Amino acid sequence: MSLPDLPVLSSDCSQCSGLCCVLLPFSRDDGFKVSKPGGTPCANLAADDSCGIHATLRRDGWVGCTRFECFGAGQHVTRVTFAGASWRDQTDLGEMAAVLSVVRGLHEMLLHLRTAADRAAGVVPDGLVEEIVALDHADPVTLLTTDLDELQARVGTVLRDASVAVRGSGPDLSYDDLAGRDLRTRDLGRATLRGAVLIQADLRDTSLDDTDLLGADLRDADVRGTDLSSTLFLTQPQVNGARGDARTVLPDGIDRPGHWT
Repeated sequence: MSLPDLPVLSSDCSQCSGLCCVLLPFSRDDGFKVSKPGGTPCANLAADDSCGIHATLRRDGWVGCTRFECFGAGQHVTRVTFAGASWRDQTDLGEMAAVLSVVRGLHEMLLHLRTAADRAAGVVPDGLVEEIVALDHADPVTLLTTDLDELQARVGTVLRDASVAVRGSGPDLSYDDLAGRDLRTRDLGRATLRGAVLIQADLRDTSLDDTDLLGADLRDADVRGTDLSSTLFLTQPQVNGARGDARTVLPDGIDRPGHWT
C-alpha cells in the first residue's frame, strides 16, 4: 500500500519553541529532578527555547526528559498549527497543551499505521491515513473537538489485525506483569507483549522476532545484545527508557539512545 506524504514523525527540537519543556507537567515519580505543573517553563529552558543542560540530562537527574519523544508533534504544533507562533505569544497555554497532546497522539497513530502497512499488506483500509493527515493539519478548535476515542478505536482494530497477520498464533502475554523477570530462556518470538510490564526485565541476547510490543513498559528493561529489528510497534520512547548497548539491533527508523554507551 502506498501511503500519502506523512508529517515528520520524530522530534526536531530546533524547529520547536520548547513546548514539552513548558506545556507539559513534570513529576519526580516519572524520573524528573523536580515536579512542575503544566504551563510553567522548566528552569533549564534557555531564552532561545533550547535546553540548557541537554548534554547532561541523565547525569543531572532528568532521566524523564531522555525518555520522552513527541513524535514530531512539537515542531508541527509550532510551525503548522500555530503558524510559527511561540508559547510566549499565547494567552491560553492550556489550549496549546491540549493541542500538543492531540497531535502527538495523531502522529503516534500514523507511525503505527505506517508499520502496519509495511508489515501486513492490505490491512490498512483506504482513506484512514489520509483522514488522520488531514486532521493533523486542522485548526486548534477542530483538533480539540474531534472524537479521538472513536478514531483511536478504529486504528486499534487495524493494528490488532496487522499483529495477527504477522504473528499468526504466537503466545499472548498481553498486559502480563513481567517486571524484573529473567526472560532469556523464554521464546518470545511472535508473542504479543502489548501493554505488558517489562520494567527491569532481563531480555539480554534474545531475539524478539515479530513480537508485538505496542504499549509495553520497557523502562530499565535490559536489552543488551537483543535483536529488536523485526518487532512490531516499538517506539523511540520505549527504546529510550530501556538499557541497551552497541550489540542491540534496532528497527529502521529508531535511533540508538546516546546514553547506550
